[in-house]
Amino acid sequence: QVQLVESGGGLVQAGGSLRLSCTASGLTFEDHAMGWFRQAPVKEREGGAWISGSGGVTYYADSVKGRFTISRDNAGNTLVLQMDSLKPEDTAMYYCAAHRYNVDAYYACRTGIASFGYWGQGTQVTVSS
Repeated sequence: QVQLVESGGGLVQAGGSLRLSCTASGLTFEDHAMGWFRQAPVKEREGGAWISGSGGVTYYADSVKGRFTISRDNAGNTLVLQMDSLKPEDTAMYYCAAHRYNVDAYYACRTGIASFGYWGQGTQVTVSS
């Protein structure tokens, strides 16, 4: 049984930082590209950052580029999202997800949400102004 468990969310002031983690079990972690997605109230879920199975290739949405950093530790089955210079518009539920295959990060972005077969339960990030 595949499980993805996020942690690290919370309340932070604008300009602050948070570090999200996602621990995976029940799958061969390095065989899956991974992504961080977010969903704000009354908005559609959107992708923010993607990473290839090896961790060597990353890709970011324009909204987070230069502020967020995605990384992974395949030995520890852990995915991380370092979020700096947070803005109120970053407030959302954040989810980690595993792509069905080990693909390039840009390809993982282009194939869309439907290509991610496993999802965590989410962790709330709230940025106050």
